[in-house]
Amino acid sequence: MSQNPNLFLSIGKQVKDEYGRVVGKIASFALTPSGKFDAVFIEQSDGKFLKHSTEHLKFDGADATFVSRIKSETSVFCDQIPLIWRKDQALKELAEKKKISQELYEELHNNFDGVLTQLKSEAQTLIEEIDKEIARCFKETRELNYALVHLEIEHEIGKIDEQSYKTAFAAIQENLKRVNMEKSDLELTKNKLSNILLGEKPKTAEQEKSKVKEEASKEFTPTSTGPELPEPPVVVYVKEVGKSGV
Repeated sequence: MSQNPNLFLSIGKQVKDEYGRVVGKIASFALTPSGKFDAVFIEQSDGKFLKHSTEHLKFDGADATFVSRIKSETSVFCDQIPLIWRKDQALKELAEKKKISQELYEELHNNFDGVLTQLKSEAQTLIEEIDKEIARCFKETRELNYALVHLEIEHEIGKIDEQSYKTAFAAIQENLKRVNMEKSDLELTKNKLSNILLGEKPKTAEQEKSKVKEEASKEFTPTSTGPELPEPPVVVYVKEVGKSGV
């Protein structure tokens, strides 16, 4: 990334991920000796500082958006794997046309094949990581639905006033939408990477964005499609003399 003085205007401003969650705020930048932006220091809400490559950030003026490492690495694999494969195919055609010796072909083919094997192995490891993140999203969705059910119960029996109920309900719904959007994004990313490993042509960026927007537009309710909720637990309140608590 070439130096852009406007990036310094981002210092002190919030950084959000692609789903609207606040990651932290920009504290400083690290520059190379040549003056190019190399990394950004982000202060998290707990006061800790993290250093991230500027490759994981998208800037729009002073506003910054954090792009996940998974998506960045997937993009690299989806560029490199087909490129190496096409080079190897071109090499094979040159050998068939007798434009290069068989000895030279074997040497270069083995080099390309070794690079492809390494890239595919790393891509498969990334797919396994994506699977874990998708599972995390399912778990988070389930927990948020639990929270929504308990909120409804406590509101129904008059333990929560209307204004507090509406505020909490809106917050849970917003988080459910974000988690659903992230899960859909991860699934599309996994499919894209899997197709590359299978040698299939991935969907266009426009098709992927359309799919993500479609999934994110779904409104979540306790009865919406998704992980099936268990029966609400029976909550019994017991009051003991001289004690308080749940």
